[in-house]
Amino acid sequence: MDILALNCGSSSVKYQLFDWAKKEVIAKGMVERVTIGDSYIIHEVPGRETYREEYECPDHKTAVHLIVKILTDKTYGVVEDMSQISAVGHRVVHGGEKFACSILIDDTVLDAIKEVQHLAPLHNPPNISGIEAAQANLPDVPHIAIFDTAFHQTIPEAAYTYPVPHEWYTDHGVRRYGFHGTSHLYVSKRAAVLLGKKPADCNLVTMHIGNGVSHAAIKNGVSVDTSMGLTPLEGAVMGTRCGDIDPAIPAFIMERENLSPKEIDSILNKKSGIYGITGEFTDRRDVIEAAEAGNDRCNLALEIEGYRLKKYIGSYCAVLGRLDAVIFTAGVGEMGWLIREKALEGLEHIGIKLDKEKNRNTMTRKVETTITTSDSPIKVFVIPTDEELVFTEDVVAILEDTYTDHMNFNYSFAEDTFQRK
Repeated sequence: MDILALNCGSSSVKYQLFDWAKKEVIAKGMVERVTIGDSYIIHEVPGRETYREEYECPDHKTAVHLIVKILTDKTYGVVEDMSQISAVGHRVVHGGEKFACSILIDDTVLDAIKEVQHLAPLHNPPNISGIEAAQANLPDVPHIAIFDTAFHQTIPEAAYTYPVPHEWYTDHGVRRYGFHGTSHLYVSKRAAVLLGKKPADCNLVTMHIGNGVSHAAIKNGVSVDTSMGLTPLEGAVMGTRCGDIDPAIPAFIMERENLSPKEIDSILNKKSGIYGITGEFTDRRDVIEAAEAGNDRCNLALEIEGYRLKKYIGSYCAVLGRLDAVIFTAGVGEMGWLIREKALEGLEHIGIKLDKEKNRNTMTRKVETTITTSDSPIKVFVIPTDEELVFTEDVVAILEDTYTDHMNFNYSFAEDTFQRK
């Protein structure tokens, strides 16, 4: 059984083909610059050289067609024809309150996804385009939706309700939803294994830190709070997103600079965060290098990010009461030792004793690592995330009619015997 996972962004389509019987990735890659010109595909197969081909993709349907073409190519492909693919799993960023778990896509489900696309106007439309494109290219296989927001549907009302006119919630769905759910799910299950506990016995703070950043407070195995809100703009400092700011700032700047709502939204999403502070960088490696060379604004960006990460750890510790572990994941979380160090400095009083040497030596996306001392009451783990594996296992379970909520479903990676390939 081969499962294709698709993640369609506004100008890219990521894919991974997984052999369920062998439990290994057959191929993965990305189509870049979809809809904007000069598009190309990067195709990776274990044991082969990476393949790149330029191919104009004016829309997602063409991009998905290109993926099908490469996967079945006699020289660069990995399957004889697409009949070998049993199902397709689709990342959908926003499911609103309609979806608390992954689901088989039919016309009713697709219509429901379209009904909440206004809640994620930058993400859901390309997700929908990807689903429709894949259905057109692969009409005879099941298509499954996996939602970023689903994992956080356990957040209690007091945590997801904003203190704004209640009609905004009842009429327009304005509430905290949260994102990166599959990543938080995966690393929380792995952390339970590393702690030698059942997920239901674990209180965790999970920190997904990449270009997009989100944190979750996980109590007794389920999400009870998260940093992103109605949209992925709220929360921590991110690569280009502002995160938490005074809500009066946008209106103030709109009036002073004569900006439209669309313009201010673009600035807060694409020109703020690390980029806004430094004026030129989003990649933390570039920021660290420039800071070491004496760039004051880059040094400030690092201090701000570390400070705000620390605040979230503290606030979620208060929410959870007892904290078993903090988990760093995603590109920066897994590779950014300096940012982890700044986030954890001075937290000995709450029970986090950082081993600085272990932390500095942990710069890999392949190995699960403990970066606290052996006597630290609260452990800190660096756990490489694997959202595509969550996609795949959800898809297979739905096909086999064994799927249920994550606290009662036996994911392979939640077992002691699991080994990351």
